[in-house]
Amino acid sequence: MAEEEEQLQQLRAKATELFIREEWNASIEAYSHFITLCTQKLFRSHPNQKLRRSLCIALCNRAEARSKLKDFHSALQDCNHALELDNTHSKTLLCKGKILLCLNRYSSALECFRALDGNTESVSGYLERCKTLELLSKTGCLDLSDWVSNGFRGKVPELAEHIGPVEIRKSEISGRGLFVTKNIDAGSLMLVTKAIAMERSIIMGGVQDLSEDAQLAMWKNFIDKVFEFVGKCPKTRGLINRLSCGENEDELEVPDVGLFRPESECVGKDVEVEVAVDMVKLVGTLDANSLTEDAVSANVMRRGNDCYGVGLWLLPSFINHSCIPNARRLHVGDYLVVHASKDLKAGEEITFAYFDPLCGLSKRKEMSVNWGIHCKCKRCRFEGEVFSKQEIREIEIGLERGMDVGGVVYKLEEQMKRFKVRVKEKGYLRASFWEAYSQAYRSERAMKRWGRRIPTLEVVVDSVTDVVGGDHRLLKMMLVEELKKNSGGVVEKDKVFKMAREVFGKVVKKQAMKTLLELCIGD
Repeated sequence: MAEEEEQLQQLRAKATELFIREEWNASIEAYSHFITLCTQKLFRSHPNQKLRRSLCIALCNRAEARSKLKDFHSALQDCNHALELDNTHSKTLLCKGKILLCLNRYSSALECFRALDGNTESVSGYLERCKTLELLSKTGCLDLSDWVSNGFRGKVPELAEHIGPVEIRKSEISGRGLFVTKNIDAGSLMLVTKAIAMERSIIMGGVQDLSEDAQLAMWKNFIDKVFEFVGKCPKTRGLINRLSCGENEDELEVPDVGLFRPESECVGKDVEVEVAVDMVKLVGTLDANSLTEDAVSANVMRRGNDCYGVGLWLLPSFINHSCIPNARRLHVGDYLVVHASKDLKAGEEITFAYFDPLCGLSKRKEMSVNWGIHCKCKRCRFEGEVFSKQEIREIEIGLERGMDVGGVVYKLEEQMKRFKVRVKEKGYLRASFWEAYSQAYRSERAMKRWGRRIPTLEVVVDSVTDVVGGDHRLLKMMLVEELKKNSGGVVEKDKVFKMAREVFGKVVKKQAMKTLLELCIGD
């Protein structure tokens, strides 16, 4: 008996020493040994309060060590077992609250912090932080103004998971899609969600300067991070299993969007049964669903452009491609903020541009092959007919051969009149020939010759924005034009700020938006 007691004391001392030295894996192993022996002794002996207290502390410390290694699922189990022994144990309540906060489960975290007396400064701080994040989670009202106005200096603002009025349904575009359940104004946020895992690489120039070996190493590290995370979290493993891996899209079940809320506990059989992670399927899933920060539909909120990242975000994985997209995304740290880039009607599917919507049909077809998709949007169907006409082909050939861009724009506008192209469809063709339009408007020579015979920049930008939504290149053109009119002064025009909200979303106030506009001009 005395030997057993001595062994327990030695084990506890060893585990505590390892814990203090922050040797997390070794301390977990030592605490596990102690917990096993302690539990066995409790079963054999009469109720022993001292032993129960020791077991409670050991479980709490192991939970904290596991949380340091981001094994939150096991850490929560330890906290729950400790609280079964003593439901008022303050250290365990604090530990559990912090873990729940890391998992974005704000309401449950609040319960833990409220169960403490709240007299200490740290507990009060966690309470206030939880309340703030819970409000952000419910409303989706972000304000990054101070951070943006300070030039993205300091720590990235803490965001909260938010799922707006959206649902997953069968899509006419491909497999399943994400749809809005009520009318949404341009710029309004629909999703704020944290990456399951991210991998970033420093780049000196553009992404194209990243060597093939560097890209492969980055991709391998990213896969390893996801593999490690899903191995520790059954819920995440279950949710990733619900994503497409690029095959049999139409046969996949449509999950309830509620499963993706942080407070959701159960995601089906994947949680109930421990199953090994299928690496082949996981790689296919990541290949089909991972997003990069350099995408045409994305803006990255940080200082400089010397970093390139790839990550996996769950709900955004259901957003399909369209050449007439209606949504954009902001990258803020590891968070992805999805907002409407044009007004949406209830029941409308949310779409991103996977590739550049401001290029012609043939180029988009080429890029769609690389993505493994076949776009059948209204624009592609319309242009499929129009680009088969000899007159439009001649304009394309003329542009390729260096024909005067002003003449290209004039000829296209005349052909649209001749073919009696409707207003919306003019936007399609202007978007496809945007490069010619933008070069013409930037050229003094072209504008001197063709300026009175072609539509104004504002008319064309409105027309293109109407079909492709907010785009930073369209915004930049309008900004430069307004600055010319104001002799380089501050742009105050409401139309420009409306376009900026379509590009960046409603995440900053007007003064901070001016900072983003200045950055847009500088790009």
